[in-house]
Amino acid sequence: MLYLSQMLGRPIHSVEGEAIATIKDVIVRYGKEDYPPVVGLLASYRRRLFFIPRSQLRVFGHAGTRLESDILDLRPFSRRDGEILLARDVLDKQLIDIDGKRVVRVNDVQLLEINGLWRVSGADVSLQGFLRRLMPSGFYGTKRPVEVIDWADVGYLATDSKTVTVQLKSSKDKLSRLHPVEIAQLAEALSPIHRTDIVESLDDEIAADTLEEMSTENQARILEDLDGERAADLLEEMSPDDAADVLEELDDDKARELFALMEDDEKADVVELMFYERDTAGGLMTTEMVMFPKNMTAGEAIAQLREMARTPHMIYYIYITEDESTRRLAGIITLRVLILAESGEKLGDLMRTDFQSVSPSEPSEEVALKIAEYNLLALPVIDNENEILGIVTVDDAMEILLPKRFE
Repeated sequence: MLYLSQMLGRPIHSVEGEAIATIKDVIVRYGKEDYPPVVGLLASYRRRLFFIPRSQLRVFGHAGTRLESDILDLRPFSRRDGEILLARDVLDKQLIDIDGKRVVRVNDVQLLEINGLWRVSGADVSLQGFLRRLMPSGFYGTKRPVEVIDWADVGYLATDSKTVTVQLKSSKDKLSRLHPVEIAQLAEALSPIHRTDIVESLDDEIAADTLEEMSTENQARILEDLDGERAADLLEEMSPDDAADVLEELDDDKARELFALMEDDEKADVVELMFYERDTAGGLMTTEMVMFPKNMTAGEAIAQLREMARTPHMIYYIYITEDESTRRLAGIITLRVLILAESGEKLGDLMRTDFQSVSPSEPSEEVALKIAEYNLLALPVIDNENEILGIVTVDDAMEILLPKRFE
């Protein structure tokens, strides 16, 4: 095992042992493997940079390298697809540690020889790794603790190289193991361009959930950077209230462009919400809810829930209307009551008619206080005709009630 810092600047020896060049960088290739293999060195000789493949190196270690042959290709170095230069692209860059759920800075890179092949095995993120690069060889004691992150737990490498795909091949699967809240927190610790890379690498559903956990400003910046079709797909996956908020945050031309690319059903849901002021119940509410007529049976309701193409993320309550042709709210049933009911019971016999509600113009802070006061998970928003327009969920209420530092 050795570290990248122990290789950089070391001599490259000829077959006879004469120092003919120095090691400028170590090059690895990314693929599907968790531990990328070393494919060669970037060598420096009189300001000329050229590539030496690993197959031409007889010795590879702390003291430098020795060549198998004195025949070298001195053509100027040109990076190939999938190649990463460890010093240029990894040292001092940020990466996401999936296991530790944090963003860290790489102070050194650990290399390990496995079955005769050198591979990147970890990232040293400790002070020891930083000092190892500053001190002369052997000057700094090795007994001090190091913290090396297993390279298999690296979910994203925030390199700023324009010629390298900054997203690790397996980052999508690794990041997807985390909760969207955790992904959002990690992404917001990175620069805007890397934030966009992370969202872009995820499946639409997870990407939309991740966006919803970010600030509206960051949501807008990411959607502006994405391809128009992809951005519209994510808007369709987001809750209508979040989609409406971020469209308002976007530049008018960009908002119109993305809105035009959305499907008609999702457009209609968003349009309903864009007429309300943000600091009102109408501005807080979402139209994602489940409504059934009161003459439906419990069994029929459960069957319809199963058949829904898109079920709301959070089903707290079932909202019962007077009949199928109206949105006039007659009562509310909790999901628990519906599941425990006999399949033949009518929803009208199961529903509660004494429920709390708010008007769309009610101030958002009053709405949040009512949700907290009555210990509700969601609160219906109804108009003057007693028709339900949407619901305000407890998570939106918490954002208003909690101090900014706790959000």
